[in-house]
Amino acid sequence: MDPAIIEFIGEKCMISIIPNFSNEPLHLIYGSVGPFRAGFPVFVPLWMATHLRKQQKCRIVPPEWMDMDILEEIKEEEKRSKFFTKMPSEHYMVVAQLVMSTAPDDVPRCEELRTVIKDIFDIRESKLRTSIDAFIKGEGTYAKLDNLTLLEIHSVRPILPYSLDHIARYQRTATASQRDTSMLSASMAGSSTGPGSNSLFSQ
Repeated sequence: MDPAIIEFIGEKCMISIIPNFSNEPLHLIYGSVGPFRAGFPVFVPLWMATHLRKQQKCRIVPPEWMDMDILEEIKEEEKRSKFFTKMPSEHYMVVAQLVMSTAPDDVPRCEELRTVIKDIFDIRESKLRTSIDAFIKGEGTYAKLDNLTLLEIHSVRPILPYSLDHIARYQRTATASQRDTSMLSASMAGSSTGPGSNSLFSQ
């Protein structure tokens, strides 16, 4: 999947803003947002929040999970566990990047948050690459990895063709070996029951 599509999907996440204007609800294809009342929080799609923020028509309220204590705890849990922990948002990287790049002044400890979120992504990416490598070396044919995001899956996309090719070759070899074994067994069974098969033991 193209990164632009991943970002497009992530931009549909709802986020809170505090507008500095008043307006009636806006009716979009997938639902209505608003009404907008100056000084009162309202949830809007992320793409609308960044658009209004660039026009200085609102202040973005960072999601609750964009907090140093919460993210540090997630980071430590990700380091301890051999499994992928469930992230607070399926599009955490897209949301964080757009919010922090569009409205850094609206995000307390913005640079620290940027660093810890990048650390979490790097830890998960390393864990994913290690899992794929172990899967290939183990000659597996099926794997299940829970709690991955679209962006994380995309990050290992370059090595997936090699992995899939390796698996396909292994499956072809296994199938051919099984077929040869079956044919050999059938041939030996036919020989043992054919004419003269017991001639050595005849009187």
